Amino acid sequence: MKKIVLAVLAVMCVASFSFAGNWGLGLKAGAGENDWKTYGSTDVDKGYGFAGAEILYEFDTSSNNKIGLKVGVEAYQKDKASFSGIDTEVKTWNCPVTLYYKWDKGVNAFSYFLGGGFTYINSRWHDSSAVKYTHSKGMAHLMAGTEYRFSESFALGLDVTYNIDAKIVAGDVSDRSGFRGALVGRFYF
Repeated sequence: MKKIVLAVLAVMCVASFSFAGNWGLGLKAGAGENDWKTYGSTDVDKGYGFAGAEILYEFDTSSNNKIGLKVGVEAYQKDKASFSGIDTEVKTWNCPVTLYYKWDKGVNAFSYFLGGGFTYINSRWHDSSAVKYTHSKGMAHLMAGTEYRFSESFALGLDVTYNIDAKIVAGDVSDRSGFRGALVGRFYF
């Protein structure tokens, strides 16, 4: 998976600069579903929040339509639990790659997009008794959103994603399947 992400980034980095203005960098923060199942734990603190960054490139297909590709990295808020005096912590991050179609209405207008892709997700579980587990998997996701373009170089948007089969078994079960939303600031150059 790392090789695929590196290959996509390499292609994006060596693309011709004659397409200036179609590159973007997004910074996001949001919340999503987290169905963390612990066996017998009475004190569970589930982390619903996440933050991340993305790099994107949009290909012009017509004056109002674009096809885009974005690659991101996101870190989730830690999950914590206690069971029989043992404290447990789960750290989760993911790397989504999304291909999308965008109805671009230009500056001072809302644009809309719809897409899907593949996400690599990783969870690291450890407890105070020095037991550690790591589990990774790939999953599909669907994405829709809107953004308001304040200028040629900045837009503020809302992304809604549905993660398909994002259940991670690492000690306990962390299930990130379902909906999540993020507020995204995108800088275009």
